[in-house]
Amino acid sequence: MATLAPTTDNAETVCFSKRMSQHSLNQLNVTRRGKLWIGQFRCMASPCEILLECGEETLAQELISLAQQEALRIEQKFSRYRDDNLVHRINSCGDCITVDAETARLLDFAQDCYSFSEGWFDITSGILRRAWNFNQHGTIPTQQEIEQLLPHIGWDKITWENPALTVPYGMEIDFGGIGKEYAVDAVLGLLSGKTRNSFMVNFGGDCNASGPMADGSSWMTGIENPHRPGDATAVIQLKNGALATSGDVFKFIRHDGIRYGHILNPRTGWPDTEAPLSITVAAATCTEAGILSTLAMLQGQDAEQFLDQQNIKYWCYR
Repeated sequence: MATLAPTTDNAETVCFSKRMSQHSLNQLNVTRRGKLWIGQFRCMASPCEILLECGEETLAQELISLAQQEALRIEQKFSRYRDDNLVHRINSCGDCITVDAETARLLDFAQDCYSFSEGWFDITSGILRRAWNFNQHGTIPTQQEIEQLLPHIGWDKITWENPALTVPYGMEIDFGGIGKEYAVDAVLGLLSGKTRNSFMVNFGGDCNASGPMADGSSWMTGIENPHRPGDATAVIQLKNGALATSGDVFKFIRHDGIRYGHILNPRTGWPDTEAPLSITVAAATCTEAGILSTLAMLQGQDAEQFLDQQNIKYWCYR
């Protein structure tokens, strides 16, 4: 997704995409462009951006720094790539663990998504990465490799009685499907409690706006062209609410003329090869938008029909 940020009353635009220049994980770059302060950093393997209307440089620096710290906190706490956090302890002990209130809310949400989707969204399906490798030289797994993992997938095999969680040995939970969107909403909530100034949070193209700009104008957000990454195919005027995009523009394997995207069906262990290239959904929160866009990708040829049934605004590219 590309973000087009107005810089003057004439709405000069700046393009932001997943291929933004690479910042080190803890580097924070804050610049001023017209009436906006723009903070950029990397987190959760994504370029992250805070666009903030603010007349005071000190306040702008403080708010953007708080946003970065919150994003890094969430990554540290919930990343499956670390061996020093709660998720690692849950996945490695095979026994009952008492979780904190924030983790409990995420688990409740994951459980609701599993029920709503009838098992299409399942945070225990992350172990499929052992069979799939979507790097430049990735290959297609065998059916046998997939079938060895399927018995270790299924939220219904988890025991969750808030605040007690038991993940059977050999199974894992993975918040990767909701983590970035959750971080967007969490940062929006944090900054909303600190300032009345208007701002937008954009993490890797998933964004949420606190409200219209001071003059009543919208934040201008462009949907990235899946055929020409870095270019926008459409511009959305966002005054409040969120957008999230799911797709396989950057993570896929092409084998024997067939494109295999990285969004995998937890029931079969395979992607739907008739899925769209990308889907962008508008919703009240980034987390909600992200779930719906991901579930739509899993519907393959029926993605648009699923989204129409949800009565939401969306943009689908094939």
